[in-house]
Amino acid sequence: MKILLTSTSFQDTPGTHHDLLNSQGFIIDVLRGPVKEEVLLPIIANYDAVICGDDEYTEAVLTKGKQGKLKYISKYGVGLDRIDLVAAKKLGIPVTNCPGVNQVSVAEHVLALLFAFEKNIHIQYESTKQGSWKRYTGNEIQGRTIGIIGLGAVGKELAKKSAALGMQVIAFDLFRDEEFLTAHPEVAFADDINEIYKNADIISLHLPHTSKTEKLINADVVFNKLKKCPIIINTSRGMLIDVDAIIEGLEKEKIRGYLTDVLAIEPIDKNEKLRGIPNVIITPHVGSRTYQSVVRQGTMAVENLLGLLC
Repeated sequence: MKILLTSTSFQDTPGTHHDLLNSQGFIIDVLRGPVKEEVLLPIIANYDAVICGDDEYTEAVLTKGKQGKLKYISKYGVGLDRIDLVAAKKLGIPVTNCPGVNQVSVAEHVLALLFAFEKNIHIQYESTKQGSWKRYTGNEIQGRTIGIIGLGAVGKELAKKSAALGMQVIAFDLFRDEEFLTAHPEVAFADDINEIYKNADIISLHLPHTSKTEKLINADVVFNKLKKCPIIINTSRGMLIDVDAIIEGLEKEKIRGYLTDVLAIEPIDKNEKLRGIPNVIITPHVGSRTYQSVVRQGTMAVENLLGLLC
């Protein structure tokens, strides 16, 4: 079997996931993703399966693959929004992903961004590199209210960690997980997303990108619904926010900070509007890139592929 591996996290992080993949006797070709449609189209028919990251598996790519050898797609990671699942089903190409393995790493990254911003770590690091001893006054997070939009695996992990740090936690999701809420009474469940917009000092986004969630944080939310000039944190997908609304909200002090691990276009484009904007921190989609999480995800991605072969 000939396999295409494009997940850079899988490639760049040593661990037993490599041993598992390499022990299967596959022919393995490597590209560094995310791979665009125009790159995949001429080559995809040559592969029996892919272990992919956030590559563009459009209907055209999947159709081209089906006309050749392509039989299986194993997604490294959770999000499936870059894969046309309708087309994959129509073409009979099974798609797997890796839920429930990166929530600790991503939840910790949310808190790392928050601590860095509130304690001015990013600013103080740059200033002391220049020999400056100018000291900024930061903020504590204890006692603050964090609103978590999307109470899936990552949202639940963040809720538990935030409560343990002394924060008030409000969560919103279309599905009310009674078992989790009963086990964690410290997490208040909002029946209306506007409760988050009204009461949260910090808003953390944990949703997939769909037609319904695209630009969830838009001008109407920023200028009419946010009441406390919150910090917004995004470790899910860049398309969940309207960039222009975020920038204007920061300028007009409707938003205090925007901390993101994801952008609409990745890797970062030279014309990215968020670059250099005050009170914005950008990290390069590394929320789940810890040695522990990569091994878990990489192993599951390989095991999922092996399961498809059985």
